[in-house]
Formats: sequence, C-alpha cells, structure tokens
Amino acid sequence: MIGIVRSLFVFVLLSFASRFAFGFDFFRPGLGSLTLFLLGLFVISAVVGIAVCILVILFGYKADVAAWSFSYLLSLLCGIYYPVSILPTPLPEIAEFIPLTYFLEFFRTFYGYPMESKNLLAWGFGLSGLYLVLEAILFGVVLRRARRIGTLIRLSE
Repeated sequence: MIGIVRSLFVFVLLSFASRFAFGFDFFRPGLGSLTLFLLGLFVISAVVGIAVCILVILFGYKADVAAWSFSYLLSLLCGIYYPVSILPTPLPEIAEFIPLTYFLEFFRTFYGYPMESKNLLAWGFGLSGLYLVLEAILFGVVLRRARRIGTLIRLSE
C-alpha cells in the first residue's frame, strides 16, 4: 500500500511537470480511464514483485540482478517507448503475453494512436489475474520447499 501511495504521489508530481515542461496532459483520458490505467500498472507491479520474491526464495539474493533485468526486458517488449507493432518478429507475439502491453495501448488510444486490438483492459486484467493465480500457487510450492530445506533461515541471516 505504501508503494501505491508513493507511486500516485510521484505520478501526480511528474504529470504536472510534464504538462509544464512539454505541454503533455496525462489527465486527458479522464479520471475513470486514468484510474483503470493506473490500477493496471499497480497489478502488474504486484505480479513482478511476487515473481521477484519467488526468485529470491529459490536462488537467494543473487536473484536481484535477474529482477532488474526482467523489468528492463519487460519495458522493451511491452512498448513503453514505442508501439509493439514496430518490433521485429516474434517479439510482438511475445508482447501479447505481457499484460502491460494492453494497458499501455489502452492509454495511447487517448492520444491519437490507433487501437491495435479489442478489449484491451479485459486482456490486461485477465492476463494479470491469471499470472497472479499461477504465482500464488508457485509461491506456495516454493515456500514449502524453502521451509523444508532451510532456505528461509539462510535468507534471514
């Protein structure tokens, strides 16, 4: 919850800065659409955070490098900087499995970019929900294993 509050604060601060510096209005889509977009980002953050926890329990603190690498790879594949349609094959097909791709495309439609696929929010939240369920199951398995072999005790030292 602290991360969400801090993220909202930073989003509002940077939104005003971008409007002042570049004339870009993040609030153009309206409060409802902006709320759905941000909710999608927060759910994706939870998915990535749980994945990092699973990796740390499995491999220890050396998984930190993998977590940062994973975040950077996601940002390249899901189209933060450009539409996914310009990626070379098979990267657009891989991007279809990343929920953030759909949330970003949804947000871009308010700024003149064409909608590449239908039901963007349904796909984004659907994939996010699926990943959360799969991660919850995997987290339970990994946690039982960690208790059995003593990984949790070693991580706490």
